[in-house]
Amino acid sequence: MFAVMKRPKYFYGYNIVASSFVIQALGIGTMMTFGVFFKPILSEFGWSRATLSAAQSIMAIFAGFFSIVVGRLNDRFGPRILIMLTGCAGLGLILMSGLSSIWQLYFFYSFFVGIGVSAVDIIPLSTLMRWFVRRRGIMTGITKMGTGLGQFAIPLLANMFILEYGWQSSYLIIGISMLILLITSSLPLRGEPGSMGLLPDGDEESQSMNPAFSGSGFSLQEALRTRQFWTLCLAYLVTMFCLFSVTVHIIPHATDIGLSSTAATGILSTIGATSILGRFLTGIAIDRIGNRLTMVLCYIFLISSFLWLQVATEQWMFFLFAVVYAFAHGGLYTTISPVVAEFFGLRSHGSLFGILFFCSTLGGAIGPVVSGHIFDTTESYSLAFWACTAAAAVALALVLSVRKLKT
Repeated sequence: MFAVMKRPKYFYGYNIVASSFVIQALGIGTMMTFGVFFKPILSEFGWSRATLSAAQSIMAIFAGFFSIVVGRLNDRFGPRILIMLTGCAGLGLILMSGLSSIWQLYFFYSFFVGIGVSAVDIIPLSTLMRWFVRRRGIMTGITKMGTGLGQFAIPLLANMFILEYGWQSSYLIIGISMLILLITSSLPLRGEPGSMGLLPDGDEESQSMNPAFSGSGFSLQEALRTRQFWTLCLAYLVTMFCLFSVTVHIIPHATDIGLSSTAATGILSTIGATSILGRFLTGIAIDRIGNRLTMVLCYIFLISSFLWLQVATEQWMFFLFAVVYAFAHGGLYTTISPVVAEFFGLRSHGSLFGILFFCSTLGGAIGPVVSGHIFDTTESYSLAFWACTAAAAVALALVLSVRKLKT
């Protein structure tokens, strides 16, 4: 397949990792600011928490739906043009600066940001799987560290902007910045090493270790007929029920308990900062002990964090929750793309990753709305966090039931 076999001093695949790192930091970090804007928007318009949470949920559904389309197109045409869709996230935030009604909330945020998020996750991670085999786990971990950095830094910046300029101007500043930076940072992406006369990992060892670096593996139709694929889809659906509930509601919950908005935002940023280490260690673990066992360890951390959150009433207790939760949060996001490559190969990786991502976003869509409705009904998040605990336990059981397929 490769006309020229090079072993360069500097492997271009590192540019793919760097580009993917920045795209993840900017795109996912920006999405995580929704919780920072949550109470300012509530104060402005007086909507219910369930109504406002629904914007994040609908965004997740749009992101999941478009991820199927984007993943399929990425398999066929590569990432160069498609990745420009990330700019839609910045456009959506620019439009949010003029928000005045509920339909605008769902159109500006849910629709435009949803399109951008679908490209932010699917295209870089699916492309990365083609550039690395032997070091796939660690390179995915490094890329996902960008998500942690973005989740740490961008909510803090958003909170600073809101305090200084108000939420409308803050959306305008962040939106313009994201529109420009997301598009420019995507320019180095290339579809696969073969297009540049290169091999995965920059050498021939990957080819001898695993022939799935090119077009081998399950076809889309073959994978869709397996129990394993749909079990993984269900596991991540349930998982994102938990993770999206936390990212949307942890700041409102902490301020309800009595923490300041700055301290509450610090919890979300601590999750982002700590998850940087969690993503990196997860990448190492994937290469050494495999995806399945790594995922099991992540779920143990997740369940433990939710049990602790039930008794957290002071600031230090919330920050301890953030540290434990962050390892699970970062790890579970890191394993999702490599597990598809490990179980089903790269032949239809973009399409399968897109479908799995769509299923996960259904859970992400349900979680915040259910949690917001529980609060509106009970004036407490306690039952919502118990529901997350149960959901995490179900996801763990599903992952334990999965066995690797034979191609």
